[in-house]
Amino acid sequence: MSFWKKMLGLERNDGGEGQQQKLLAEDGYEGFEIRAIEMKVGSEYQICGEIEKTVAGELRVKTFIRADRLGTSEDAARLSLAKARQIIDEQGESLFDRAG
Repeated sequence: MSFWKKMLGLERNDGGEGQQQKLLAEDGYEGFEIRAIEMKVGSEYQICGEIEKTVAGELRVKTFIRADRLGTSEDAARLSLAKARQIIDEQGESLFDRAG
């Protein structure tokens, strides 16, 4: 899990302060909340986001990262939300059934 925490900026920095993820965009879709999260790699942006829903009274969040690289944060936001919608269309609530 440490690898993903570092990639998403969730690890604590040297000063002990938690790093903040930059939210690029958010939306609701089919009862899920979806967010595009900034993941800058050099001068490019990578598709990254979260899908959230309360299932059986428990808030569940799934993070996804894709290898696609884009030139602007606006493109990354748009395509991250599109990818989240695609994941929901394909998997629905079952995406929370898998470990990890």
